[in-house]
Amino acid sequence: MTTPAAPVRATDAEARKVAFGAFVGTALEWYDFFLYGTAASLVFNRLFFTSGNAAVATLGAFASFAVGFAARPFGAILFGHLGDRIGRRRCLIITVTMIGVVTGVIGLLPGFVTIGVAAPVLLTLLRLLQGIAVGGEWSGAVTLAVEHAPIERRGRYAAMPQIGSPIGTLMSSGAFLAVSALPPASFDAWGWRLPFLAAFPLLYIALWIRRRVGESPLFERLLAEDELASSPVRDVVLRAFPQLVVGACAYFLGVGGFYLATTFVISYGTGTLHLSRTLVLTATLVAAVVEIGVLVVGGRLSERFGPARITVLGGLASAVVAFPVFWMIDTKVAGLVVLGVTLGVACLSIPYAVSGPLLAELFPAKLRYSGLALSSNTAGIVSGFVPLLATALQAATGGGSWSAALLLVVIALITVLGGALAPRLSLSRDQVLAGE
Repeated sequence: MTTPAAPVRATDAEARKVAFGAFVGTALEWYDFFLYGTAASLVFNRLFFTSGNAAVATLGAFASFAVGFAARPFGAILFGHLGDRIGRRRCLIITVTMIGVVTGVIGLLPGFVTIGVAAPVLLTLLRLLQGIAVGGEWSGAVTLAVEHAPIERRGRYAAMPQIGSPIGTLMSSGAFLAVSALPPASFDAWGWRLPFLAAFPLLYIALWIRRRVGESPLFERLLAEDELASSPVRDVVLRAFPQLVVGACAYFLGVGGFYLATTFVISYGTGTLHLSRTLVLTATLVAAVVEIGVLVVGGRLSERFGPARITVLGGLASAVVAFPVFWMIDTKVAGLVVLGVTLGVACLSIPYAVSGPLLAELFPAKLRYSGLALSSNTAGIVSGFVPLLATALQAATGGGSWSAALLLVVIALITVLGGALAPRLSLSRDQVLAGE
């Protein structure tokens, strides 16, 4: 007869240390990833995807932006397998190094005028590598944070890696806001490169902090008891496919909706409405500050009401405010533009705040890294095409914003469905307490 495994107990001190390490790494990852989205709207469409047609150039830049998301499932498969086989910590060291180096190299890449068609090709290849790294980052960071946290306080610690997202937005938008004050000729020649080159020193800081974080105690127990899955990715697809789909739906709004409210709005605001870059970037900065508070509160609320209920609430709120958000942006009044972007990001951040514990409870420990990676990046690959789809819909419908608002409603309702179905597939509290 096999003796049940003793529950893995974690201290708050260790949980805080691990959550902070996960936060710092994800902040760098999202800084690098979001930086590309901002540059795609303001720089790459002009300097790398040169075309006589501005709309075609923008579509080319957004297509390269989407490539990063298309690559994320490959990163999910690779790092999901490695994370459930060799450890969460090792994979997180690899992913943060990979994306930091790639982002710095983008800052050194010559433009179309210098090397011709090789410029967009190399840029797209680097974006591909970015996507592979990000495909394994968030899932590993959340898995590590959740598995170190006491069960009754998982919500707050699992929200820490989520806070890396708005911090990354603040850093990337803030960096571009600073260099956008340069004269146009200086900005195009070298100013836009500075935020990308900053990835090198930031990488050093992230590595120093992340190397001090210990491995997941749950993974160490699985390793000691020889209970690791031999093919975790295959097991997730074959044995936990419903959980994978539900997790992807629940996660969709936090990523796809976010890129609609930021990357697309930056392009729409500056290109169609002719708003200043300073105004739209300021709007994203204010929204990111507010998002931090939403994520902290959302994490705490999930401990009381459960992550599924919070996910449904956030999805419904996002659907309700979708059209008002774009109506405010369309006024071109600075205060209303900032308010519209902030309101949209705040509402869609509610389900994003609790996606860590919600997805973690869908998969047992031996499949958790792979399960989180596959489900989040299934949503991610679709999300990468949201700005492209919104731009195409806008062009096809005469340039108005109603099609983008409707797209946000659809994304929000998909997340509502995921949140509603999640409790039926999640691990029981006894299973979670037993270290599953």
